[in-house]
Formats: sequence, structure tokens, C-alpha cells
Amino acid sequence: MKIAHVICTFPPYKGGMGNSALNFALYTAKLKHNITIITPEYNRPTDFSFFENIIKVNRINPVFAYGNAAVLPVKKIDWDQFDIVHLHYPFYGTAEQIARLKRSGAKFKLIVHYHMDTHSGGWKGIVFNIYKRLYLKYILNSADVVTAASLDYIKHGDIADYYNQHQHKFIQVPFGVDASRFSPKADNDKKQILFVGGLDKAHYFKGVTVLLKAFAASINKLPEYKLIIVGKGNLLDDYKNLSQKLGLGDRVIFENKVDDEKLAEIYQESSFLVLPSINTSEAFGLVLLEAMASGLPVIASNLPGVRSVFKNAEHGYVVKPGDIDDLAKKMQLLVSDQKRFQQMKINCRQLVEDRYTWESAAKKLNELYYRIKYAPIIED
Repeated sequence: MKIAHVICTFPPYKGGMGNSALNFALYTAKLKHNITIITPEYNRPTDFSFFENIIKVNRINPVFAYGNAAVLPVKKIDWDQFDIVHLHYPFYGTAEQIARLKRSGAKFKLIVHYHMDTHSGGWKGIVFNIYKRLYLKYILNSADVVTAASLDYIKHGDIADYYNQHQHKFIQVPFGVDASRFSPKADNDKKQILFVGGLDKAHYFKGVTVLLKAFAASINKLPEYKLIIVGKGNLLDDYKNLSQKLGLGDRVIFENKVDDEKLAEIYQESSFLVLPSINTSEAFGLVLLEAMASGLPVIASNLPGVRSVFKNAEHGYVVKPGDIDDLAKKMQLLVSDQKRFQQMKINCRQLVEDRYTWESAAKKLNELYYRIKYAPIIED
């Protein structure tokens, strides 16, 4: 089949949405599908092309763009060539156009993958809320199927009411991880706490400030540990300044120039990963899978979707979102019993092998593609 993934960001831009779309595309292409990515051209580096002999990437200059929102000239694209359009939401400026095409009689089947709710303060939050009221239900109604990495997230988020009325329309398709690239290192004895994520304003919800303050509160209880923060963005200097104000000195290391090979090495050399997100803008957490594939226990906020990725006290711990004291206590608890800690490492790797490979995600998508293309049974 010919399948188009429509997404607001895509590698080399670093972000969970783009990376998940890339892997959905690569692994379903291995199942003999013809895959095209349709994404804005943001004048970013274009040398990220190792996959272009497997899938086609159509980077289009937007009519208008702001942040990760973009109005693409969708009428210039031949949509009739596609059997399936796989729209990744949110994509402000283009998602509503795809829905309009579908309602106007386009022949393609439409899958909307709901990645996350959108939240913000000030005028941007007002815009988000107006958009949701005007377009969100319209987009979901236009879809033949709505997929999500976690139905737990859907049941507790912005579209919970819609889900309750249209449960038959939703299918859970968890993300995956390259379990060969992210793998444990047997002789790792470094004491490193790891955070991986965007450090720009768009990723304010990652909770880096909470993590730095929790680490400062734990510094005497974790005397041998260093905190490694991997990421880059326009908040990097703010986080560096906060680290200095908290007196953390060289106990915090910021790594803002990390390629994929180096990232895998950092995981292998770390002790555990923390994902301290503060709200439901965090919907799953691909870094949790990368960490667990590397044999790292995880600590993550008790948020819908995120908490469903692993089992509390078996693969790590959940913490109260934004709670500095709780995070500090859980970091100390995690390493206080080395026998339990070592068992968690084994459990984490096993969980990934059993549930979170891209091959299994692609197989589920493949079945879904054929189901809605040739034997549609989902009706509103």
C-alpha cells in the first residue's frame, strides 16, 4: 500500500513525535509498504538522509509557520495516490486541512495518531483552547481510526469524553525501541543519573527544574552520583545557571552535542533515568523505552500514559508530578537496595523485549492498515 505520514516535526529535529513517525515508517516499509513522509521544511540541516532509500521524505515550504505549527499547501499534493494517510496530531495549521480533504470525498483512509494534549499559559493557551473547540472533534470525526501509544492517556486527557462515546474507534499502538542499538553494558559501574529530553521552551514540561532541585536535595545521600542532562535548546543556559545557584558545580554535566551513537553509550554508562515531567504534555516517554532497553531502571512522573509504560516498583518508580521531595526520596530509594536494583535492571530489559519493539508496533500497524483498507468494520 501507499501510505503518507503527515507530521509537524521530523528528524533531524529532535523530538518524540518525529522519531516515532520515522520508526513507524521504516519498520512498515520493511513490510513492503510504500511510505512517504509529508512534513514542513524549516531550513534545518538536510544531511539526515540514511533512510531515504527506504522511505520518501517530502519536506514542503509552509505558507505560514510558527513554532511547530505550519500551514502546508495541501492542495498541491496528489492525495489520491495514497491508500492511507496517517496524520500525527497535534499538527496545527495542517491537521484541519487533512480532515477537510477527507470530508470532501478524498478516497484515502484516515488514521489519526493522537500523540498528546497541548497545554500552555498566556495567549498561547487561549489559542490552543479555541482551536480545540473549533477543530479537535472535527478532526477526530473525520478519522476512520484513532490510534494512541497509551489508552490510559486518552482516557484521562482532553479527549476523554470523545473516547467514552467512540471507544470502538480507538486502537492502542505502543511505541517501540531499537533493542539492538540500546542494550545493556555488563561491566557498567558508573554512578550516573540520566535525563534525556528537549531543553527548549516547547519542552518546558519535561521538569528539568524539578530534577535539578531534587538532585540538590539528595546530594548528600547520593555522594558518588553525577547528573547527566542530555539535550539542547533555548533554556539550556537557564538550567546551567540554576545548577550553579543550587551549588551543584561539576556534579551536573550538560551534554548538548550528542549523536545517536554517543547517546546509546551514555545510556549504557548510566545507572538510571529520570523523566520528571510536570503535566500531560508528556504522553508516553520514548526515553523510558531507550533506558529500559539499556537495562536502566526508570523514575517517571505519575501521569496518564507515562505510568502505563512500566510497572511501579518492578521496573522503577513513579513520582508525584512536580514534587521535588518525592523525586528526591525515590532516587534515594532506588539505589538503597542493590539486590532489588539489579533485579529491576533485568526486568526492564525483559519488558522491552516482550512488549516494546518496533517490529511488534509495525506488525500491529500493518494489520490495521489492511483492516481499514480492505475490510473496514469501524463505523461511527
